[in-house]
Amino acid sequence: MDEIVRQAMTRWPDVPACHGWLRLDRRGQWHVPDGPLRHPGLVDFIQRNYSALPDGRWFFQNGPQRVFVDLDYTPLILRLAGDGRGHDRLHTHTGQTVPTLTGAWLDEEGSLLLGWPGGAGLVDDRDLGRLADQLCDTPQGWILDWQGQPLLVGTMKKAEVPAHFGFIARPRD
Repeated sequence: MDEIVRQAMTRWPDVPACHGWLRLDRRGQWHVPDGPLRHPGLVDFIQRNYSALPDGRWFFQNGPQRVFVDLDYTPLILRLAGDGRGHDRLHTHTGQTVPTLTGAWLDEEGSLLLGWPGGAGLVDDRDLGRLADQLCDTPQGWILDWQGQPLLVGTMKKAEVPAHFGFIARPRD
């Protein structure tokens, strides 16, 4: 969290929370009622000050005001990036590197969810083609071979995702 945000929280501790104004889509794009946010500085500010409460409500701390985020799917969206040496790596839409995977699931729509120590997220649909090359159909089921680490791909209904991963998609007071 930015120091200026911490200072504002101390200076104005009783600012009411905001609900229903900020939304995260399935590709990690932030939206307000007027449309998607495109200003790089504002997006970076939101992402640096994006966090969750223990009860699973995700929010952006905007100075003294907590702005709860409506989630189109998961609180973190995963993207693939190359390292310049032919190896892909995963990172969240907020820039967090995903060092190792602990689980993989497909929903009924073909969306891929991946888990790692301390988190889980939806894979950006634009990266599914690259990950599909690493899926193998075996007698045990689908296996995702991520950097030499085989993961059995489970199934999960989209409606079960928030409870399974412990977040609230539409936080309200």
